[in-house]
Amino acid sequence: MPANLPPQYYELEREFKREQDPTEKLRLAQELLAMMPKHKGTDKLQAELKAKISKLKLQIEGGQKKHGARHPETHDHIEREGAGQVILIGPPNSGKSSILGVLTHAHPLITDYPFSTVEPVTGMMIFETVQIQLIDTPSIAREFFESYLLNLIRQVNVVMLIVDTTSVDMESEIRVVFKMLEDKHIRLVPVIPNVIEDPRFAYQKTIIVAHKSFEDDNEKNIGILKANYPHFQILQTTILDDKTMNSLKKMIFDSLGIIRVFTKKVGHEVVFEDPIVLPVGGTVEDAAMTIHKDFAQKLQFAKVWGHGKFEGQKVKSSFVLNDRDIIEFHI
Repeated sequence: MPANLPPQYYELEREFKREQDPTEKLRLAQELLAMMPKHKGTDKLQAELKAKISKLKLQIEGGQKKHGARHPETHDHIEREGAGQVILIGPPNSGKSSILGVLTHAHPLITDYPFSTVEPVTGMMIFETVQIQLIDTPSIAREFFESYLLNLIRQVNVVMLIVDTTSVDMESEIRVVFKMLEDKHIRLVPVIPNVIEDPRFAYQKTIIVAHKSFEDDNEKNIGILKANYPHFQILQTTILDDKTMNSLKKMIFDSLGIIRVFTKKVGHEVVFEDPIVLPVGGTVEDAAMTIHKDFAQKLQFAKVWGHGKFEGQKVKSSFVLNDRDIIEFHI
């Protein structure tokens, strides 16, 4: 029985054979297995690929035990905390660590020389009543790229590309970042497409931070940035101005596509703390499910307060909520 493998499979297989890094080779093998049609004609191929995957996992685990200081197991996966996970990437000296230090209580190493960040550093950013996890990462350049970054970038909700608008090489530095990730089957996009054209690629929503924007005569670079990436959200920032940092916090929150819903007990005032976080379009039932499945099943109706609503408007479980709505459950 013929395997009937798609053309993309053979292209990815060639890349798998060329790849030398075990972690990246493992990812490619897993993508090949996911792409492979599942029928009798591919049973042997599936078995061979699964054996290669097992061998690569053992190789990686052994390498981590032997060289743990250089490639700790936690580098390519960071447990998600808060309402969302956002990764900071960019060329050398773009200001990633400085931004993380200002937006969170983290203490990354901040220097004037490139490649000072050698492993990921996390921090929790608070936007109003919501905590969002930020991850600072090593720089991306033609001569320097940490392979574990690929898994980190794939797992996050949003990518934040930091660029230094004072750099004379800004344009080429950004092209390098896009190309190196594209070569590893990651596409940075302003919006995740509804239809994925090429299943070999991971599409990651990306916002662009035009950093150090008010620290030098860099209007030309900012104009180039807006002209080359017209569909991306671009925000001009500087750590010398709190207003731009607050705008960046809001931009990060908005990019996650989430809403905050506050609950109140019957007969009590609302306390604007610890909101329920839902994706945009979340319903009363979705909010109830975050408390407990049984609670949602017993829910009879809810009352909602919010912008453009009647005070204490009685709604059904299918009612779509908005950011900062107040909800009172009745069971």
